[in-house]
Amino acid sequence: MIALKIKRILVSQPKPETDKNPYLEIAKKHNVTIDFRPFIKVEGVPAKEFRKDKINITEFSAVVFTSRNAVDNYFRICEEMRFTVPDTMKYFCISEATAFYLQKYVVYRKRKIFHGKQKFQDMIDVIKKHKQEKFLLPCSDIHKAEIPKLLTDNKIDFAKAVIYRTVACDLSDLNVTDFDMLVFFSPSGISSLQKNYPDFVQGDIQIGAFGPTTAKAVVDANLRLDVKAPMPQVPSMSMALDQHLKKANKK
Repeated sequence: MIALKIKRILVSQPKPETDKNPYLEIAKKHNVTIDFRPFIKVEGVPAKEFRKDKINITEFSAVVFTSRNAVDNYFRICEEMRFTVPDTMKYFCISEATAFYLQKYVVYRKRKIFHGKQKFQDMIDVIKKHKQEKFLLPCSDIHKAEIPKLLTDNKIDFAKAVIYRTVACDLSDLNVTDFDMLVFFSPSGISSLQKNYPDFVQGDIQIGAFGPTTAKAVVDANLRLDVKAPMPQVPSMSMALDQHLKKANKK
């Protein structure tokens, strides 16, 4: 559905740190305003609460990291629990970027660090070569079920540790009806919309969603999905927006 012309878009993510980003180019190209505001944030689970799960982090010889948030919160929880991470610890990271991020906490060249390309499936073959290790999987309360399943299916000795959670941001100062379009990147973003605006009526406001689970969350919330990515011709949300605006704002 393409209704009224789109003049103002809200992207539910933090504002890019540099001016060299596709959204800025889209704003100039289509003469629209694009604002940024995260709808969700990450909060660390306190050590006191973590202890209730009865996971002894001293028992693990390897850690699996799927994101920077996992890295930050693993070392945070270790510090809160006064556990000094041994130099012998092995780190298995989902991507090279996540592996390099470890430099924030360890001397990279002196540690045993392994990484995949981007998908967790890439990591399994590497992890299987170290089956003698006991793995800790730090994660959020909302995580992909396929990751622990892959570890279980491959008979990897591991434990899942929920050390951070995704929560809704306070958006009480923001009027979403001021925008012609809202763009979401996770089901948690849709949950935040519902929590902050329980009386939200979509009307002519268009909604964009990145990823199949986000798209499903839009539909499950009885909202209309106007822009979906990735698609064969539009692998990114910025490309999907560009294509959509060409049609929506066509004179």
